[in-house]
Amino acid sequence: MKKTKTGNNNQQQPKKRKRLYLGEYDLTVIFVVILLMLFGIIMIASASYYNTMTSELYSYDMFYFPKRQLRWAIVGIVALIFTMRVPYQFWKRLSVLMYLGANGLLVLVLLLATATKGQKRWLFGFQPSEVAKVAVIFFLAFYLSTHKDCLKDLKGFVKCMVLLGIPVALIALANLSTALLVTMVGVTMIFLASPKVWYFVACGGAMVPLVALAMIPEQFRYRLGRVTTWLDPFSPDVDGYQIIQSLYAVASGGLFGLGLGQSRQKTFLPEPHNDFIFAIICEELGLIGAGLVILLFGVLVWRGAKIALGAKDQFSMLTAVGITCTIGYQALINMAVSTNSIPNTGQPLPFISYGGSSLLIMLFMVGVLLNISRSASAVEKP
Repeated sequence: MKKTKTGNNNQQQPKKRKRLYLGEYDLTVIFVVILLMLFGIIMIASASYYNTMTSELYSYDMFYFPKRQLRWAIVGIVALIFTMRVPYQFWKRLSVLMYLGANGLLVLVLLLATATKGQKRWLFGFQPSEVAKVAVIFFLAFYLSTHKDCLKDLKGFVKCMVLLGIPVALIALANLSTALLVTMVGVTMIFLASPKVWYFVACGGAMVPLVALAMIPEQFRYRLGRVTTWLDPFSPDVDGYQIIQSLYAVASGGLFGLGLGQSRQKTFLPEPHNDFIFAIICEELGLIGAGLVILLFGVLVWRGAKIALGAKDQFSMLTAVGITCTIGYQALINMAVSTNSIPNTGQPLPFISYGGSSLLIMLFMVGVLLNISRSASAVEKP
């Protein structure tokens, strides 16, 4: 019998290595965010040019605010590119340090900041409350994902609410509206992680510190005044000037608006390029333009929810939920204030209103959301 050559057959064939094919980032999120940001720069220019070109305070520069917003947008895009390439697990490791650091900054702003318009919000050129938004999201996502049994009993639930309440109380001392926003986002994250819904009856306790702060004698009249103004801004007993001018702007826009740059109320409305920029959008672009803005935010929230549903672990899921809720809640609050649907709270419209700190932090958070979307779409193929 002939011997068969089996040398080659006996050699083990090298195993094919499994390669990890990373999916693309969520391009819809990128497109919507860039579109909103560019639209915001245009609307800031349209809403502010008359006031700045006629004021020595702004060196008669009609592009004073859009130029500054563009600079912050460039910095924000760099932050977005950085965070979208950094694995989201990195922020999990830093979450406790960020939480402690944010609380420290909130204390410093109360001690060192100079009051502007009666409020201490700025420290070293930025608002620590904006940093606290991100820190609370990362920390709650970390804590809830690493202490999965903490919400199975009332003691653990109360502990979570206290951890949320500490930064909320510190923010409320300087900025009640941001404190309410952080509370809404934090409670939503805890609600999604909690196996027992009835615990949220106790959520009313998380509002006690805020109510107590609002009851401070010299501030109570101010907070109560906002509510009474909201109920009847045209009453001669309240100062409803801001809301009245905002309602005039919304009403005069009609279906198609007066045209870009043709707003009349921007000469009367305080902060037309910031808190009330949605009213200027309604006046200049009408119901159609305002509807498209609302649609873009709706698409952004939808994509954020989809990213959260496809997340690989609980930390990334809760982080995506927190980021999406921050954008969605803040946009909803700003639009509701402009239409007098809720009392005036002074929240900027994400990516559109003028404000460097807000834009930078928003783009930072979107970068993290995009990294989660990329990780969620990673597919392992042989």
